[in-house]
Amino acid sequence: MPMVRPAQFCRSWLFLEGANEAALQRAATSGADVLIQELEDFTPAPLRPAARALAPELYHAWREAGAVIAVRINPLEQDGMDDLAAVMRGRPDIVALPKVAEPGQIVRLDEAVGRFERDCGIPLGSTALLPNIEFARGLVQTDAIAKASKRTRACLLASEDLAADLGAERGQDGIELAYCRQRFIVECVAAGVVAVDCPYTWSDIEGAERDARWARRLGYSAKSLVDRMHAAVINDVFAPDSRELDRARAIVAAFQAARAAGEARVELDGSLVEVPTYHTAKRLLARLEAMRQFERARD
Repeated sequence: MPMVRPAQFCRSWLFLEGANEAALQRAATSGADVLIQELEDFTPAPLRPAARALAPELYHAWREAGAVIAVRINPLEQDGMDDLAAVMRGRPDIVALPKVAEPGQIVRLDEAVGRFERDCGIPLGSTALLPNIEFARGLVQTDAIAKASKRTRACLLASEDLAADLGAERGQDGIELAYCRQRFIVECVAAGVVAVDCPYTWSDIEGAERDARWARRLGYSAKSLVDRMHAAVINDVFAPDSRELDRARAIVAAFQAARAAGEARVELDGSLVEVPTYHTAKRLLARLEAMRQFERARD
C-alpha cells in the first residue's frame, strides 16, 4: 500500500461531486494531492446512498494512484452518521466535517470516527479530521476547534458559506474575504495545524494562480479547489521554483558568513537579512528536502 502523504506536504485539496462516478474516476489523474468525495452540498440527498456505496472501491483506486483519500460528510445531526457508516468501510485517510462553529462538534466527530474504526478493524486513531470553517462563529474559535481532537492535522477555510454568513459580496479579487484568510492562518499556525486556504470558485486558471500566490504570500502552503483543472497550477505555486531555492541558499550562506565575521546582519541585493529572514530561508530548504525524502521513500 502506498505511503500516505503527510498533511504538511499536501498542496492541493480537491472537492468532487460525491455521486458523479465519471468525475470521481477522472480525479485520480488530476494531480491533486488530496481527493475529497464531497457528500454534503455537492451531493443532493437522494443521491447520497449511491455516493456512499461508491466509497470502498473508489478509495482503493485513489489510494493506488497515490492520492490522499478524504471524504466530507454531512453534519452529524443530519446525514453524517449514515455517511460514516458507509464510507469508513473504505478506510479514508481524512474525514472532513462542514460548517464547524463549535469545538464540541469535533469532539463528537472524534468519538464517532473512533467507534467506526473499531467496527471496521481500522487502527484506532489513524483517521485524521479536517474541520471546515464556514461561519464567523467558527472563524473566531478556530484555535479551540483545531485543538478539540488530536486527530486534527489541518483545518480548511470555506469561501461561499463564509461570505454568505458575513453578507459579503463575492468577487474574483477575493477582497471581501481577505481579513478572514489572514486571521485563519494566524489561528492555525498558533494551534499547530496546517491551514488549507479557501477555494477559488471561478473557472479561469489565471485567476486561480493569482489567488494561490496571494495565499502563499500570507504563509499558506495548501489550498482547496473545486475545479480539477486548477490542481497543476496550485501545486506549482506551493512548490518553490529554482529561483526561490537559489535565493534561499544565498540568504543562508550570506547570513552565516556575516555571523562568522561577527556581524549581526547582512545586506543582500538591497535587502537587510536578519535572523527571521534567515530562519524562513532555512525552513523553505528543509521543507523541500523533507518532501524529497518522502517522495524517495514512497518510490
